[in-house]
Amino acid sequence: MSPAEARRKEVPSDMTEAEWTQRINLAACYRLVALYGWDDLVDTHISARVPGPEHHFLINPYGLLFEEITASSLVKVDLRGNQLSKSDYSINPAGFTIHSAIHEVREDAICVLHLHTIDGTAVSSCMDGLLPLNQTAQFVTHDLAYHDYEGVALDHDERPRLQRDLGNKNHMILRNHGTLTEGRSSACIIWSGPAPCRCTPACWARPPIRSSRW
Repeated sequence: MSPAEARRKEVPSDMTEAEWTQRINLAACYRLVALYGWDDLVDTHISARVPGPEHHFLINPYGLLFEEITASSLVKVDLRGNQLSKSDYSINPAGFTIHSAIHEVREDAICVLHLHTIDGTAVSSCMDGLLPLNQTAQFVTHDLAYHDYEGVALDHDERPRLQRDLGNKNHMILRNHGTLTEGRSSACIIWSGPAPCRCTPACWARPPIRSSRW
C-alpha cells in the first residue's frame, strides 16, 4: 500500500468512515471538474449528502479553487446553513440556497452538481432551451427541467420554486445562469452532469436569445 493510499484510509476521529469516504469522493469530483475545465474560479458548487438521517451535506469552502479542494477542507452544513465542521472559510450563500433546496426534498439526490460552463450558460440563455438536435441531447431532454432566473440566489424563499421546478427530474437548466444535475454518487454526476453542456454548441446557431428580467 502506498503512503497516499494509507493516508486515504485514515479516518479522522471526529467523523464516521462513511463521511470520510464521501469527502474523498467529493473532493475527487471537484478536482475532475477543474481538470476538465468546467469550473468557474471559486463560483459554482458540488455538494454531497453525508450518510445518515440528519440531511447534513458537504460543500466547498468559499475562496478555494476547485483544484485546491481536499477531503478535509470540505464544509459540512445542515439545512439551515449552520456550519458543523471547523473551517477558516465560510460557504457561498447562493450555493447554499440552491443545494439545500435539492437536498431537502430529494432523498435520491446524494450529489448535486451546479456548473457555469460556457456551453451550459449559452444554452440557458436561449429561448428554446436545449434542443434534441443530437444523440447526447436526446439522452437528457426527457429528464430535463427549467427554472427561471430570479437574480443571485440569496433569498431562501426561492427554494420552494427550485424544488417545484426540478420535480422528479435529474437535470435542470437554470435560465440565464447555468446547469444543475443530481445523482446517486459523485461518479454518477461526473458522468451525467456535463451532458447538457456537451450537446449545446449546435444550439448556438438558433437564436433568439432569452433576456433576463433582472
